[in-house]
Amino acid sequence: MLEWSLIKLELTDVKGLGMAINALILAAGFGTRLRPLTLHTPKCLVEIAGLPLLEYWLQKLEKVGCKTVVINTHHLHEQIEEYIKKRSSNLLEIICTYEQELLGTARTLLENKCYFKQGTNLLLHGDNATDVNLGNFLRAHKIRPAECSLSMMTFTSNEPEKCGIVEVNKNGVVQEFHEKVSNPPNNQANAAIYAFDPDFVSRLESKEKQYKDFSLDVLPRFVGEIYAWPCNARVIDIGTPQNLEMARKLWSNVDMNKS
Repeated sequence: MLEWSLIKLELTDVKGLGMAINALILAAGFGTRLRPLTLHTPKCLVEIAGLPLLEYWLQKLEKVGCKTVVINTHHLHEQIEEYIKKRSSNLLEIICTYEQELLGTARTLLENKCYFKQGTNLLLHGDNATDVNLGNFLRAHKIRPAECSLSMMTFTSNEPEKCGIVEVNKNGVVQEFHEKVSNPPNNQANAAIYAFDPDFVSRLESKEKQYKDFSLDVLPRFVGEIYAWPCNARVIDIGTPQNLEMARKLWSNVDMNKS
């Protein structure tokens, strides 16, 4: 594991919200659908508009005053660790944690739970490209319905049959999931960006010890306790050559972090 302390921010607010922030960026996958590109480059280091996708996420987290970032690694992990070492910015404490065997997205969170015992926490996928304003999402999480322990970002998908679609009640609380079905009930898709407080991790541990995949194993067990926040932004999983090309065209001359 690569670990070092840079500047630890004692965050007093996120635009006046009064929350300290930590984040887990999931970046351990093989990126098999992007081969041969990912045979030599980790998916999170694939470039869009001249910057690795991981860098966009780190800058977004800096912008909202994030304190600690954990990045799980596996495939070509040395490249990710070397990239973090060479970053010029020192606004984050960044911890790369190497998984000798892939744990799965839920197990990764539980294995690194010590970093998420305080403040407000974000769970992000390092292969998603988006121009969303994370500050707005964090504000929404702070005022989520009382029965919700997890906030999920959603977006309007042009291909809902290829996404995880959510149904919500009038308060935005998730009532049902539809994972890549042929006739989804709407086009509000899970963006795989989550916000949670420390009590969520404690509840996750108490509910089930064998969680592996966050979307498949965790989310269905928290139906009725997840607040879905619809973002007014583009979200693209760059996991296929077609989606990567789309993202590169969309942001060829635009900064994803301008918001």
